[in-house]
Amino acid sequence: MNAIYLDNAATTNIYKEVIEVMQISMTENLGNPSSIHQFGRKAKSSVETARKNIAKHFNVSAAEIIFTSSGTEADNLILHNAVLNLGVTKIITSKIEHHAVLHTCEFLQKSRSITVEYVKVDAFGTIDILHLESLLKASEEKTLVSLMMLNNEIGNMLPMNDIANLCKRNDALFHSDTVQAIGHYTIDLQKTMLDFMVASAHKFHGPKGVGFAFFRKGFGILPMLHGGDQEKGARSSTENVHAILGMDKALSIAYDVLQKDKDYIESLKVYFISELKKISEDIQFNGLSEDLERSGYTILSVRFPVKNEMLLFSLDLAGIAVSGGSACQSGSNKGSHVLSELLFNGEEDKTSIRFSFSKFTKKEDLDFTVLKLKELL
Repeated sequence: MNAIYLDNAATTNIYKEVIEVMQISMTENLGNPSSIHQFGRKAKSSVETARKNIAKHFNVSAAEIIFTSSGTEADNLILHNAVLNLGVTKIITSKIEHHAVLHTCEFLQKSRSITVEYVKVDAFGTIDILHLESLLKASEEKTLVSLMMLNNEIGNMLPMNDIANLCKRNDALFHSDTVQAIGHYTIDLQKTMLDFMVASAHKFHGPKGVGFAFFRKGFGILPMLHGGDQEKGARSSTENVHAILGMDKALSIAYDVLQKDKDYIESLKVYFISELKKISEDIQFNGLSEDLERSGYTILSVRFPVKNEMLLFSLDLAGIAVSGGSACQSGSNKGSHVLSELLFNGEEDKTSIRFSFSKFTKKEDLDFTVLKLKELL
């Protein structure tokens, strides 16, 4: 059976070089980084070297990088700190954010009685910057804006510098879930004035179970996990040494070949769009995912002109791994909250699928997928 993987926005396959680095670490880094003996010092040195390497990619200091178990934990750490430690009483976000942000905001609203406001988005998922500005100017409450750089479902890119500058003019903090962007786009944090940023290694061919949070210098951090003094007191828990070194290696590879990989993957996306349009002129693309300038090159969200509840399942049977997008779709217990926010007048009932690509995707994979879609539709 075919084994075609087109779900890279969910996770990516790990680089062989990363596996090798982790295997060596598992052999050589016996110690706990918190131990003061030579084995602990060696492990600690490896972790701190990785921290410095990662920080350099974003033009920040190593002290501004906190290792976590995931992007979700990093989002939680940042949002909780904003409220419990930095005096934030209002969070402005959108209804098409990742649940790591939305559910955390809902929790903080209930448990800490903060205000949560949602900036408007249009039918393509574009943030209404004028509405955001009006929300920022509506009160003098300490405010944090949380908007993702690259939407994980529809691929929309946020105008980061515009949002960052708007936040600075209105004395608001700016947090962005950058999980889908890191390893695929360069981010210079001395030019783009984000206060908080997150990453997850398995989105750029690193290991699962490790990520990091960026806290701009000057913000104290209260831990959500208690019981130790790891990560300079920001996160109690023994560091996942081998995974951290794997993440460092994966990020290094990603940025060494970023432009080459971008050009290749973008060419696949262009080709796939053209082939899908040959199937039916009624095929549409959710959000801005067809727009190569305003969407990520790894994601394409496709809305088919029919309601086919078994399409996702049928593709899986054919050996094609993708993600669903509509509420009625087999394999999806809940519908996409992003598409539910954008689609109306019956469009939300049509079957949507997210295809996401990587450097390991082949043109033949797309050809077979198109052939199978023709049969199933």
